[in-house]
Amino acid sequence: MDEAAWVHLVTRVVEIVGTAIIVVGSFGALGTFLVRMARRSASRDQLVSRFRSSLGQSILLGLEFLVAADIINTVAVEPTIRSLIVLAGIVLIRTFLSFSLEVEIEGRWPWQKASGKEATRPGDRGR
Repeated sequence: MDEAAWVHLVTRVVEIVGTAIIVVGSFGALGTFLVRMARRSASRDQLVSRFRSSLGQSILLGLEFLVAADIINTVAVEPTIRSLIVLAGIVLIRTFLSFSLEVEIEGRWPWQKASGKEATRPGDRGR
């Protein structure tokens, strides 16, 4: 097997791992949601919020693996200007999706995390 074939194999494995993370994480989040709904362990709104958060986290992690596979494939196998432009487009689209999912999961902009959490912690007041 030559180097390009190995890189394609590695890329394929990383893509499969990313896809598996999304699929398994989605079904895991759904299963957890259904079990908690049956037990009525919290309010419906809280359960839906937790489900959406778990589902979003699974999708985000899977997307990270898929982006990594695209980068490996483009840079290692075909480092042409056209392939780099295609890679840039893919990364931009997936980054936008990741950013949107993170905003949806957290309910605030990423740059508001630190200031929002620090301000609400009781032990941090007066420091």
